[in-house]
Amino acid sequence: MRITRRGLGLAAAALPLAAPAVLAQGGWPARTVRVIVPWPPGGSTDVLTRMYAERLQALLGQSFIVENRPGAGGNIGIEAVAKAAPDGTTIGIASVGHFSINHFLYRQMPFDADRDLVPVALAWELPNVAVVVPQHVPVATLAEFIAWARAQPQGYTYGSPGVGSTPHLSGALFAARLGLNATHVPFRGAAQTIPTMLAGDVRFAIDNLASYIPVLQDGRMRALAVTSARRWPTLPEVPTMGEAGVPDFVVTSWQGFVVPRGTPAEIVSRLSQTLRAITEEPAMRERFLQAGATIAWSTPEELAARARRERPMWEEAVRLSGATAG
Repeated sequence: MRITRRGLGLAAAALPLAAPAVLAQGGWPARTVRVIVPWPPGGSTDVLTRMYAERLQALLGQSFIVENRPGAGGNIGIEAVAKAAPDGTTIGIASVGHFSINHFLYRQMPFDADRDLVPVALAWELPNVAVVVPQHVPVATLAEFIAWARAQPQGYTYGSPGVGSTPHLSGALFAARLGLNATHVPFRGAAQTIPTMLAGDVRFAIDNLASYIPVLQDGRMRALAVTSARRWPTLPEVPTMGEAGVPDFVVTSWQGFVVPRGTPAEIVSRLSQTLRAITEEPAMRERFLQAGATIAWSTPEELAARARRERPMWEEAVRLSGATAG
């Protein structure tokens, strides 16, 4: 199965037209539900969230529309969720950055994840992938890239979907670990990073795998390694970072659904259980796998605990990268 962004976009565009305007069961308001994606259209978060929105609409019997609100490392979109009416009509998809990274990165945050948001459920996990464009960086392996990078008088540039994102921190730690001269170039999402790389203006990225599946499949980019502990099932020929010669470099990105603090508990529970049902659908598991991610679920309490557990690790990563924002 090959997932295309165009097909997903057309399906998502049709969602509001297909849903009956009836009162949802379990006390959910009979109005359109906004699902706020804090990144631009076309990136992995946008594509995967639209898959969820399609199934939420079908299972809950009302309109779910995806609204992209990018900017400030995703903080603009999640701030909109935090400040929305807590009535079940606004849902957000928050990243590990919003839960565990950004408050170490930004001098002032427009929301407090613990105070202003209610975790609903884990949504997915995905590895990052080290990629180059062969016509601009003529290497076939990660070792060859490292040698190429060391030979560049001015070093190299690497892209990410924003300062403090897991791709940015991955790229910075990679360069620091290997003593490479690398310059970070932040974008507002992979939909901007990819064309810039294809044009040769940015030479490298360690970015979310899901965003790069299409350009890897058609050969426009080359995958050198994945940051997961094991090889990715749909890219069995691509080694892990450890296999490629960079040990102890396992970094996964994850996202979870959130609602504004004060949202009724029955709505949070119903949404969480519906999300769980979606993750158990074999077709959805396969769609996510082909798109470069692993669909996942957790209880609200488990999601909150994971966010707290990972904060020390990400605080250290931010410190080592030297990244600041805001």
